[in-house]
Amino acid sequence: MRYQISGKQIDIGDALQTHVKDSLGAVVEKYAERPTDANIVFSRSGHEHVCEATIHLSTGLTASAKAADHEIYASFDQCCEKMEKQLRRYKRRLKDHHIKRAEPVETFAGSSYILAGSDHGDEDEPDSLQPMIIAEMETKIPSLSVGEAVMQMEISGSPVLIFRNEGHDGLNVVYRRDDGNVGWIDPR
Repeated sequence: MRYQISGKQIDIGDALQTHVKDSLGAVVEKYAERPTDANIVFSRSGHEHVCEATIHLSTGLTASAKAADHEIYASFDQCCEKMEKQLRRYKRRLKDHHIKRAEPVETFAGSSYILAGSDHGDEDEPDSLQPMIIAEMETKIPSLSVGEAVMQMEISGSPVLIFRNEGHDGLNVVYRRDDGNVGWIDPR
C-alpha cells in the first residue's frame, strides 16, 4: 500500500510517519484484502490538531475519516478508530450480502469541475450566462451494482455517488434524500 502522509503548515516527523504506517497498516490489513493507497493529512484548527485520512481499496470503496484532538497522536488514533469502524462495517455488509468480487472494480475516467458561485449582493447582470470554471480535475467513476453503490455512498458519508451500473453499463446516480431514504436515478 502506498502512503502519502503530509502536514498543512506543520512538520510531520519520522516517528509520527512510522506510527501512522504501522497503525493504519494493521487496521487495513485486518479488514481489507487489497488496499491501494492511503492519504493522511495533518493540520491545525485553532488549538487542535486535525487528522484526515482517506483510503482507496481495489474494490472501489473510498473510506475517509476525520478527527481532532489537542495532541497530534491522539487525533490520528481517533481517526484510525473511525476508519477501522468503517472498514469493519463494510466487511460485515459484504459478508451479509454474499458479494464475492473476484476482480477489482473497474473505473472510468471523467472530468470534474468546480464552478464559481454567484455573488448575491451583486445587483449587476452577469456578462455571460456561462459559469466560470475555477478548477478542473480528473475523477474516477466506478463500475458497481446498485447495492454496492449505496453501500459505498453510505460508508464514505457523501451525499451523492455517480457510478456505471454493472447491469447495463449506463451511468446511474444514488443520492441521500431529505427524508433520509436513498434515491436512485437510472436514465434509460
